Amino acid sequence: MIITTLQRVFILKEKEREIVLNDPEPKWSTQAVLNFYSNNYPVLTTAKISQPKIINDTIQYHFETVIGTKG
Repeated sequence: MIITTLQRVFILKEKEREIVLNDPEPKWSTQAVLNFYSNNYPVLTTAKISQPKIINDTIQYHFETVIGTKG
């Protein structure tokens, strides 16, 4: 049996384009990664993290921004 660890990938959608962000530290929680990237992308300070999806041997998390929505 071969056990492999899937690489985490974080995706930010900004102005109709997707920005792929690499995992800065695999041991960090997804919230810690969000906090890390919020230094470079201020819109992430109010973002939520989507449920992970396994695509092409990676675990993909989407940072979903909530700015500009009402309700």
